[in-house]
Amino acid sequence: MKHLLVLITTVLFIYSCENKKDSFSTLSVRLTDAPGPYDSVLVDIVNVEVHTETNGWQVLPTHQGIYNLLELQNNVDTVLVQSQQIPSGKISQIRLVLGTNNRVVVSGVSYPLSVSSGDETGLKLNIHRVLQPNTPYLLVMDFDAMESIHETGNNVFKLKPVVRASFQ
Repeated sequence: MKHLLVLITTVLFIYSCENKKDSFSTLSVRLTDAPGPYDSVLVDIVNVEVHTETNGWQVLPTHQGIYNLLELQNNVDTVLVQSQQIPSGKISQIRLVLGTNNRVVVSGVSYPLSVSSGDETGLKLNIHRVLQPNTPYLLVMDFDAMESIHETGNNVFKLKPVVRASFQ
């Protein structure tokens, strides 16, 4: 009886370890853009974060940098997060955190792009997707430069990001 109890405990332990191993999905995030009437649109990407049902907000290892959105057109994109393991299950939001070095170039002249105060903590996108274990996912964030930039007069530009996210 004692050996049977040890055997059952061992099998349950091994099974529970295997289930933990299977409870992760792989997420990659890419950035692309639609055309806009500017010479350049430079966006300072600081972090990509994901909100999972089990862990709340999780900062993903992000390829930080200043990206010219206008170079990311016609099926060209760039990797922001490469094959990062996250807990399987429901993700409700993804957040794109922008830095302060955002600029727009119009007719060869560079202007600062100020970010709306509501977006200082990051641009949140509702995802509501259930990630299955051991499955790779690719999330493409389409940053629409033309819709996102607003000239308020006297060469003052505001960035109100318009971003669409889709799984591919």
